[in-house]
Amino acid sequence: MPDLPSAFLPLLLLSKFVTPVTFRHHRYDDLVRTLYKVHNQCPDITRLYNIGRSVKGRYLYVLEFSDYPGIHEPLEPEVKYVGNMHGNEVLGRELLLQLSEFLCEEFRNRNQRILRLIQDTRIHILPSMNPDGYEVAAAQGPNPSGYLVGRNNANGVDLNRNFPDLNTYFYYNAKYGGPNHHLPLPDNWKSQVEPETRAVIQWIRSLNFVLSANMHGGAVVANYPYDKSLEHRFRSPHRTSNSPTPDDALFQTLAKVYSYAHGWMHQGWNCGDYFPDGITNGASWYSLSKGMQDFNYLHSNCFEITLELSCNKFPRQEELQREWLGNREALIQFLEQVHQGIKGMVLDENYNNLTGAVISVTGINHDVTSGEHGDYFRLLLPGTYSVTAKAPGYDPKTVTVTVGPAGPTLVDFQLKKSTSQVQRAPSRGQGSRAKQPWTSRKKDAATKRHRGPA
Repeated sequence: MPDLPSAFLPLLLLSKFVTPVTFRHHRYDDLVRTLYKVHNQCPDITRLYNIGRSVKGRYLYVLEFSDYPGIHEPLEPEVKYVGNMHGNEVLGRELLLQLSEFLCEEFRNRNQRILRLIQDTRIHILPSMNPDGYEVAAAQGPNPSGYLVGRNNANGVDLNRNFPDLNTYFYYNAKYGGPNHHLPLPDNWKSQVEPETRAVIQWIRSLNFVLSANMHGGAVVANYPYDKSLEHRFRSPHRTSNSPTPDDALFQTLAKVYSYAHGWMHQGWNCGDYFPDGITNGASWYSLSKGMQDFNYLHSNCFEITLELSCNKFPRQEELQREWLGNREALIQFLEQVHQGIKGMVLDENYNNLTGAVISVTGINHDVTSGEHGDYFRLLLPGTYSVTAKAPGYDPKTVTVTVGPAGPTLVDFQLKKSTSQVQRAPSRGQGSRAKQPWTSRKKDAATKRHRGPA
């Protein structure tokens, strides 16, 4: 074989490993093989794990992308995508498999945008929350006469009506006083939900997710919370009533990011429906109780929207390439939205991390908390805010923060023991000691905006 110019060698080597993208539907075994293939092609930036099993024992696989897979790095946000919650709504499943291949291939190609995304973000992809329902739907295929076949799990339960109803508690607390975040679950919640729902709830509770989207079909619109209206119990759920969250402006912006980066969602007219800007408040469309996106917002630090991605719940195979091209940029842009607002560490006087500290923003009745490493993330639109950090046994601290459009502002809090606590015997502190607790080795851009401990 004659010598090749050196410039062609990387291309030749790359062609040996990267499988051409194929647009087809993946049954469960094909899905698992595809996930393992991507992991084997990019072992240094991926981790394949499962969060539990379906009713019929199929694993709920998650593919993680990170420069340190399996490790939460302080100040690096966690984001997730969930597909195929309804077994017969399959486009999200296929898009997430394509996205996994795309992230791996573009990382290997040294695409600077993808390199930066993976270095600064921990991404979790669950292609199918309802693999049992999918197998039922796939056996029928894209047959419009069986519109709902495979929607539910193997026990016949709609998983997006199966999460604990926390909206009722929030509406009560908003009226009479009470917590506005991390609302508690009923003691018997595990016996009240399906195996797939239980697995996802435990997953949400195990990681400090900041941003999420779950994918559906049957319409083309970006849907944001609340899904359940205040009048849900007293009026027909088919009667619409706008039910904004305290973060309504932020949620609308997140939905518009996806809609306007999508090939046609933003046009509004799709599937015989019209949604201005291609977005809608969930309850304004129709009221839904016990849904997943409301649960994320009310029980955790995670801001989730719902993406309705196709008029046909089970698109034909020849439509998949067009759908991928229409969604690819939107999928990447939405992930990038996790890098906005403020973030930082909450520390005590001895620079120990404080877990579970509450971060409040004046004028927004929804708080977030610091994770087990002491880091917090609060998505915010550009503007000036009064932000308070508080923890039991410590004096609260309030600072004024200006958030710009270019990335998160790094704001750390160092809390002092309250007077009553100082008079007691000295405590060993909370959390773990860190040499440089308020910095991270990869946060150069954020460090330029670093205010230092407040």
